[in-house]
Amino acid sequence: MKTLALLLLAAPLALGAEPPEPKFTAVTLDAKIQIGYGLAIADVDGDKAPDVLLADKRQIVWYRNPGPAKARDATAWTKHLIAENLTEKDNVCLAAQDLDGDGKCELAVGAEWNPGDTEKSGAVFYLIPPSDRTQRWEPVKFPSVEPTTHRMRWLKLEKGEGGRMKDEAKGNPASSPIPHPSSFSSWGLVVAPLHGRGNKNGEGVPVKVLLYHKPADPKGEWKSEVIDESMHATHNFDVRFVGMPEACVHHLLVGGKEGVRSVGLRGSEWSNLPLKAKSAENQFGSVGEIRSGNSALSLIATVEPMHGNQLVAYVTVLLGDLFVRQRHLLTEKLIEGHALACGDLLGVKSDQIVVGWRGNPANPNNNFGIHLWTPLDATGEKWRDSAVDDGGMACEDLQLGDLDGDGRPDIAASGRATKNVKLYFNDTPR
Repeated sequence: MKTLALLLLAAPLALGAEPPEPKFTAVTLDAKIQIGYGLAIADVDGDKAPDVLLADKRQIVWYRNPGPAKARDATAWTKHLIAENLTEKDNVCLAAQDLDGDGKCELAVGAEWNPGDTEKSGAVFYLIPPSDRTQRWEPVKFPSVEPTTHRMRWLKLEKGEGGRMKDEAKGNPASSPIPHPSSFSSWGLVVAPLHGRGNKNGEGVPVKVLLYHKPADPKGEWKSEVIDESMHATHNFDVRFVGMPEACVHHLLVGGKEGVRSVGLRGSEWSNLPLKAKSAENQFGSVGEIRSGNSALSLIATVEPMHGNQLVAYVTVLLGDLFVRQRHLLTEKLIEGHALACGDLLGVKSDQIVVGWRGNPANPNNNFGIHLWTPLDATGEKWRDSAVDDGGMACEDLQLGDLDGDGRPDIAASGRATKNVKLYFNDTPR
């Protein structure tokens, strides 16, 4: 069975021709943003054309997609203000997802960004849309949050699903049981702070990653539970869905100071395990960005360390009788790597990695941009580096989505120093 699994893993890359060179057409959607902390791609107005949402310094906005025929015309996209000045400090993140199946996304945002204040900073809001979604949305502020709110993602849950947290490495429960109110919806909001409460210099109380359960009335109480507190600084996380028997159906990969934790719900308990890799230390190093692939390559991509210079690919291969996660350093020339995505942009049935870095003006060798890395074999030993944008995007965040309806992923990115939002339409030869 293991040999068969390896053959299935290798087939798409081993039997096919070399993947085509990527080609993108760049369109500047907005050249006057302030920072561009976070991006999302989702259908805001229900017209079945994915829109682009942005968490900027003081504003939450969305850019309306004009539809496939005009998607590449920047003047056809219209910008709409969702919320402004939610807190005294900056916005920092957002999460958009259609939670009720009506074809229109719901939205949560994080604000009051002050990474130096590990006691009183941080805010989380759910934004209620008006009937005309081009008008201002009503913010609902969560009364209980952890300081230094930094990243958030929606996580699909079964109704009433909750649990007890457990540190699987130690085998000990770490929190009290969570009630299962019948009013819980099938979606929860995972919020990861940058630091633990009162944490100084990455030491002290660990980060509490929270799962908020959406009540039937979004203005009601958003009950929360701690689903992980195993690291002293986190920077980003990814959601994976696993359907194997007795495995974590709802599964997070959390990257931070102490590496990567696999966090998931097994039965009624939230568990975490440190991920290991075949490397000099037999584990992940300090991780800033993390994304996982969904195709045959069994890929986890990271930027190491936080705001780091290394792009790393972890690929699972069969060595003897064991599947082993091998570490491959793709480049160490990033300057403040800050954005990451995995997806099949080339149509080869295997994921590539899109990485963005924002640069640092204080660095004499400062540079920034977006590149796409393509695996050229089934084991992740050989990779091809292709530029998407060199010098035009000081990338703070990027997301993948089919923005022009041609069935292929495109790239949306926001630039910190370049103060822009750009779309990169996928023109790779089919």
